[in-house]
Amino acid sequence: MTSDVKIGARLRAARLARGLTLEAVGQAAGISQGFVSKLERDQVSPSVASLVAICEAVGLKVGELFEPPPSQIVRAGQGAPINFGGEGAEEFLLTPGTQTDVEVIHSIIQPGGSAGDDLYSLDCDVEFVFVLRGSLTVTLADDDHTLDAGDSMTFRGRDPHTWRNASTDTVSEVLWVLAPAT
Repeated sequence: MTSDVKIGARLRAARLARGLTLEAVGQAAGISQGFVSKLERDQVSPSVASLVAICEAVGLKVGELFEPPPSQIVRAGQGAPINFGGEGAEEFLLTPGTQTDVEVIHSIIQPGGSAGDDLYSLDCDVEFVFVLRGSLTVTLADDDHTLDAGDSMTFRGRDPHTWRNASTDTVSEVLWVLAPAT
């Protein structure tokens, strides 16, 4: 008998986020691997004891399975202004401040605008930059990478880097994605 409450996707996402196999979760929870698989596909209804054991194995609180997924909207032009220390740049946070998994920043960089000559690093695993218009030069160590509109680049945020709009007459518009959020 299946349940009207769909919790399988959240259990599977939690298991995968922790790098656990179906077998590992089954062993930790004291149930069969097949039962865990069916539960992740919402094909069985677990007992309360089994559900508690599975949640413990995947690092979830039982109540999290039944909460509506959080969502927040940031309307056009309503991103919170921020300043990461660059000159000649307006920066807006497009993700809500409560978001800890990812941070998206919209930058409008005037000609000659930059983060300065000194390399810096951010406390994030991944930094992604996408140029919407104009161009941007990203410097990693001693390597300059010029990105034009439509180009993107991914690198470790902890690696020393800086950026600049080398143009003397064209504004650059850039999206930055940092994960996890700084």
